Order: sequence, then C-alpha cells, then structure tokens
Amino acid sequence: MTSAPTVPVAHGLPADQPATTTPDQADASDRADAPDRPDRLEESAAAATQPPAAVGTARRARPARAIKPDTTLAAAVEQAREAARLIAEAGTVGDHDGLVMEADRVGTHYFACTAAGYRGWRWAVTVTRVSRSRKVTVSETHLLPGPDAVLAPDWLPYEERITPGDLGPEDVLPFREADPLLEPGFEATGEEEVDQLALWELGLGRPRVLSAEGREDAAQRWYDSDNGPREGQPRPPESACGSCGFYLPLAGALRRTFGVCANAWSPSDGHVVSLDHGCGAHSETDVQASSPAATTAPLLDDFEVELVP
Repeated sequence: MTSAPTVPVAHGLPADQPATTTPDQADASDRADAPDRPDRLEESAAAATQPPAAVGTARRARPARAIKPDTTLAAAVEQAREAARLIAEAGTVGDHDGLVMEADRVGTHYFACTAAGYRGWRWAVTVTRVSRSRKVTVSETHLLPGPDAVLAPDWLPYEERITPGDLGPEDVLPFREADPLLEPGFEATGEEEVDQLALWELGLGRPRVLSAEGREDAAQRWYDSDNGPREGQPRPPESACGSCGFYLPLAGALRRTFGVCANAWSPSDGHVVSLDHGCGAHSETDVQASSPAATTAPLLDDFEVELVP
C-alpha cells in the first residue's frame, strides 16, 4: 500500500486550493535548488567581501529634523526680561534681540546689555516648557558675548607672555625643565669641537649647555640683528669686523661667524657681531686729511672809524 504524495499548502489558503507561485519566487526556488556553480560561488564570495552598505543591509541615515518654532516660548519675552533683571544691574537690560530655538520646546531670548564696558554683550535667558503645556519655565540666565563684543585677549602663561628685552636686572624667569634650547652638558652633539666644549663646561659645574637648536636659534637671531650684515652698507668689505684688530672671536663652533667687539669707539662695543659686520671705528680705516685753506694777512681799514659811546 502506497501513501499519497504530500503537497505543500500555502499559508493563508484553503487546503483544497492550489498555491500559486510568482515568477520571482520560482526564480528564487530555482536558484536554491540549483547546484553550486563556479559563477555563483564567485558572486557569493564577492558579496561577502563587500561592506554592508554595498550588500544592501545598511539603512540610510535620516536627515536631521529641523527644530519647530514655538509660539508659546516666543511670546514669553516679558517673563524672560524679568528673569534677566533679577541678575542684572538696574537699567542694564536693553531691547529684545530675538529668540533662538535650541531644541524642541527649548529657546533662548537675547536682550542687549547696556552696562558700561560691556559693548556687544547680551543677556541670554533660556526658557522651556513640557509637552502639551502652555506654562513657560526659565531654565538659566547668563551674560554672553555677542558677535561684536569687546573681549579680553587670550590668556598666555607668564613664560610665553614676555619677550626678549622685557626683563630688568631684578627680574627672575621661571625655570623651564624641558627647554629645547638646552641639553645636559655631558650629552654628545656629534660635532667634535662642540663635544669638547661641552665636556669642558661640564667640569665647570653647569648642568645644561646650549643644544644644537639653541645654537642655531642664537646664531640666526644675532645675524638678523643690527650687529649682523646690513643691506646698503656704504663701507667697503675691507672694513668688516673680521679684519679688525678689536674683533674677539667666540669659542666653539660659533667662532667661524661671530665674535665680540672690543673697541670703545664703536657703537657695537661689548656686543656680539658677525664677521661681515662693519662700522667706522675699524682698526685699519682712515680718512683723507684735507689741506688747510690758504689765508691772507688781515687788512686794517684806516678810513672807517667806529664811534663807541
């Protein structure tokens, strides 16, 4: 005895009514029943390596919803003004400067500040209400700068605020442990002359000496100063400091470019000067002596008599 073949019944249809199959369902069924072919395996592998957005599983991001205007909050101008007057000096709450919606049922009223010294500042009063309510509540009140407000400059630490030349003889700078212009006196720099100088300075008991960056910074600053080469200098090259007898070269690697002037008549006396700097007090300069003008013996005029009372 053989049993009747089982026929699948579609959900939602009577058992005696045959189920209908759409072309898409039939195509999907065919693909499911078809054996794994190389081209389908490649498509499956490519789909597995693609990001979710390419496969089609990612949802599109919804655009940001605009904040709806609130007529109840917009009408609470006088309530916001009274809240501003509670923290402001008398007579410093000016005209209403508009309402800015911060979120749904949350807005900020702005009022001009008329206090002296606060030009461009505004009183900001944030108001809100609960859903389906007409009662407005004040959340917070502040004095905020406006777009054209007068503000103090950004605060700078003391060590960054001062500039070279600001310190007097009695002023003291704060200690900078991580100064890029300094390094331990025993650290090798890669230059033989500088290394020898560093070892010698270590023997003097100095814990730190100039680093390579510190030497470059000082050399560039000196060379760009008034004691460096000056453009349009009318003096000839032979009057440069490098050939002057009052020129004292520096020690170490900087001696190839800089020295100290020791001429009391020079405006650079006691200052670091570059080799190509020059002045009129050079040890080898001279001026051409002019011959004295010829004069004649004085003449006496006997015909003119000056009467003295």
